[in-house]
Amino acid sequence: MGEKWVLMKTAQTPTNIAVIKYWGKRDESLILPVNDSISVTLDPAHLCTTTTVAVSPAFQQDRMWLNGKEISLSGGRYQKCLREIRKRACEVEDKEKGIKIEKKDWEKLHLHIASYNNFPTAAGLASSAAGFACLVFALAKLMNVKEDDSQLSAIARQGSGSACRSLFGGFVKWIMGKEDDGSDSLAVQLVDEKHWDDLFIVIAVVSSRQKETSSTSGMRESVETSLLLQHRAKEVVPKRILRMEEAIKNRDFASFAQLTCADSNQFHAVCLDTCPPIFYMNDTSHRQALFYIFLFPLGVAYTFDAGPNAVLIARNRKAAAQLLQRLLFYFPPKSDIDLDSYVIGDKSILQDAGVEGVKDVEALSPPPEIKENAAAQKYPGDVSYFICTRPGRGPVLLSHENLALLHPQTGLPK
Repeated sequence: MGEKWVLMKTAQTPTNIAVIKYWGKRDESLILPVNDSISVTLDPAHLCTTTTVAVSPAFQQDRMWLNGKEISLSGGRYQKCLREIRKRACEVEDKEKGIKIEKKDWEKLHLHIASYNNFPTAAGLASSAAGFACLVFALAKLMNVKEDDSQLSAIARQGSGSACRSLFGGFVKWIMGKEDDGSDSLAVQLVDEKHWDDLFIVIAVVSSRQKETSSTSGMRESVETSLLLQHRAKEVVPKRILRMEEAIKNRDFASFAQLTCADSNQFHAVCLDTCPPIFYMNDTSHRQALFYIFLFPLGVAYTFDAGPNAVLIARNRKAAAQLLQRLLFYFPPKSDIDLDSYVIGDKSILQDAGVEGVKDVEALSPPPEIKENAAAQKYPGDVSYFICTRPGRGPVLLSHENLALLHPQTGLPK
């Protein structure tokens, strides 16, 4: 092998939002959950991680850059993913570049990794899920790993539990598994993103700040102190999973919405039942959940993960347009913010809602639930911005070198 070459792969992986929640581990080290969970994968055009992985005999050590800043790879979760992927690495040959890497060489070669999230990290938008899924997927492609995506998901799970569900598009189930070694705790796709492509998703980013109680420590405290969590895992979730699978298969939105909202409520009830209690939702989150009595007839479900952001899933575009009108009426942008940066993602829904600029937001009529002549309470500034998206595909390789985050000659960040 020559000493100057750099071999790279770049992948893009979506994030996901659980509609039946994962909360609580039966094994901390292997990240084995106390119950099955189901999620919807979000369109990577709006929420994704892009990761470039590179290998070269010139690299002196494994290094990683996240959103432009170098971070340590010494953490146990990164090390587990790297170890498990290296274990499965196969021979790689690039005849064009005159590179041949034998299976045994992978143990000696060092990696450079650069990763970028197009959404806030650690703000309850599952950035670690997309990040570890992307890392494992990209490394598997670089190292010519033969395992299928379900088997890869069992590796990604050891980085971040929810990461296993980002190895697929559409609706995905993480099977908790029964084996002590975690070999059967992996993700499977229930349906692809085309199965229920009427759905439209609006995320109200209430705060993009890092949360006070991390999911890892929150789960540990819930497992140790919450009796409700034990009841939920044993009695409630198994039945709910079956009903949710049925609702998704049949595109039964009424059942889907009822199950999604009930499971979100119970997850946050478990957080309150934890000692000391965990508060992921804030006043704005509660307002959006309370508005649900007006949203349900439109065909909208809500779910809140471990953070204050509301994920609102609309039955179709018409319901999404009506939802957005209400959201902009109650939660208008502050006077110094333009609409273009306040509503991001799939902006075409703004046209359906009849909103082209801030003036149109100010001119929105009060929703029908506001009694005639009654003053409506508005909350400008309570929402940082809205992301409009829909169910999306799983991970893909990006072939254009200009999309890589590392320089093809040096393997260092561009």
